[in-house]
Amino acid sequence: METILKTAEAAARKAGAYIVEALSELRQVDYKGRVDMVTDVDRGSEAIILDCVREAWPEHAILAEETGANQLRSDWRWIIDPIDGTTNFVHGYPFFCISIAVQYRRQTVVAVVYDPVHDEMFTAVRGQGALLNGKVIQVSQTAELSKALLATGFPYELGDRWHRAMDYFKLFYYRTHGVRRDGAAALDLCYVAAGRFDGFWEFDLKPWDVAAGLLLVEEAGGRVSDLKGNPSGLDDGQVLVSNGGLHAQMLEVLSGLPLE
Repeated sequence: METILKTAEAAARKAGAYIVEALSELRQVDYKGRVDMVTDVDRGSEAIILDCVREAWPEHAILAEETGANQLRSDWRWIIDPIDGTTNFVHGYPFFCISIAVQYRRQTVVAVVYDPVHDEMFTAVRGQGALLNGKVIQVSQTAELSKALLATGFPYELGDRWHRAMDYFKLFYYRTHGVRRDGAAALDLCYVAAGRFDGFWEFDLKPWDVAAGLLLVEEAGGRVSDLKGNPSGLDDGQVLVSNGGLHAQMLEVLSGLPLE
């Protein structure tokens, strides 16, 4: 497991250096939807990571945001987001990251999320705790929702679900110290793991948005579920995470406005 972790860390650092160098350059921007961007830097970052993984673990399966899934059958699968927070990156807003998760028989066992601007490397191996730049991190001890700082994200496409996301935002905004929407779910999850946020919720997510971050939250002592309190799978598209002590209170708020 440590060898796999080292591969993921090295790939994230190499891609991170490339992304930071590209920050000041003009770049090609394409759209996968109305506002869902992809850049040549996303593709370049993904290529760097894939090269590292294929060189070290050629027999492993891969699911990557831009190139999709390879056709290899393996107990091992890498889930890769080359830039989580592309819109932020395009605008020079320094809140984006590289997210790499490794699964064994569909259970996430290794997580690496790297913020290259601030040189923050979040890592976790299942059963061994969560680290930030090699130091142990834990979720916050906040016990009252009224004293909590939360984070969320909104769906890209306008419509009923976007309006529902705004309704959730308002419900939590009135009941907490504040709610942040920074536009990079993987990094939001890391901030919950590190105790910077007390909780996070979002829906319409993809596996590469959350695979690494969810393990980091769990290993930092937090709780993970869907928006109804059930176990959350990577393909569910929705997630609620907290420091544990706030989970029931957050579920109570969400129950007053069901998603479906």
